Amino acid sequence: MARLILIGSVTMMAYGNTTASVEQPQVVINTSVGTMIATLDMERAPHTVANFLELVDAGFYNGLIFHRVIAGFVIQTGGYDVRMQRREGPREIPNESFNGLRNQKGTLSMARLEDPDSASSQFFINLSANKHLDALPGKPGYTVFGHLVAGTDVAEIIEFAETGILQEMAGVPLEPIVILSARRRPEVQRPGSAASGRLSDDLRDP
Repeated sequence: MARLILIGSVTMMAYGNTTASVEQPQVVINTSVGTMIATLDMERAPHTVANFLELVDAGFYNGLIFHRVIAGFVIQTGGYDVRMQRREGPREIPNESFNGLRNQKGTLSMARLEDPDSASSQFFINLSANKHLDALPGKPGYTVFGHLVAGTDVAEIIEFAETGILQEMAGVPLEPIVILSARRRPEVQRPGSAASGRLSDDLRDP
C-alpha cells in the first residue's frame, strides 16, 4: 500500500504576520472529538490553498479519519476512511515550501511522497516545531499553508489517542477519529467583522 511519507494555544506569532489586503480564508474542521478552525495563507501558498478549498467545498474530507498520529510530531489525515479504504485526491500540486512559512506547532502542512510535487489531499497538523520538515536551499520541504486559530485542545486529544498498527500502517488510532465535516467559515462569522458571530458557535458539535 502506497503511503505518504514524512521525513523523519494559537501559533500566529511563530507562523508569521499576514497581509490584511490578501484573503485569508478559514476552514472549520468538525471531528468526532471536537472542532478545529484554521486560517489559510492564500498569499504564500496559493496553489495549496486553492486545492484544499476545492476539496473542502466538494466534501472530500468528510468521513475521513486521522490515520497517522505520532505524539510530539504530527497528526495526519486526508487519505483514508473508517474502513481504511484509500481516498485519492484528484490531482497533485506543486510544492510551495519555499514560501517562508515554517513547520511550527499548530501549522497545517501538506503530506507528500518523495517527489516534492506529489502532495494531493493528505495534510498534517504539526504538534511541535518540526524544523527538519522545512525547506532548505536547494531542498524542498513540506508546504505549510495555514495554522490553527481555535481547537488546539482538540489537536491534543487526537495527539494522545491510543494507536496501533492497522493494515501495516503504524500510528492509527484504535478508536477512529473521524472528520465529520470540513467547511469554509463565512467571513461574516469571523470576530471583528460587521456581522460577527461568536467563535463558540463554530466550535459546537455539528
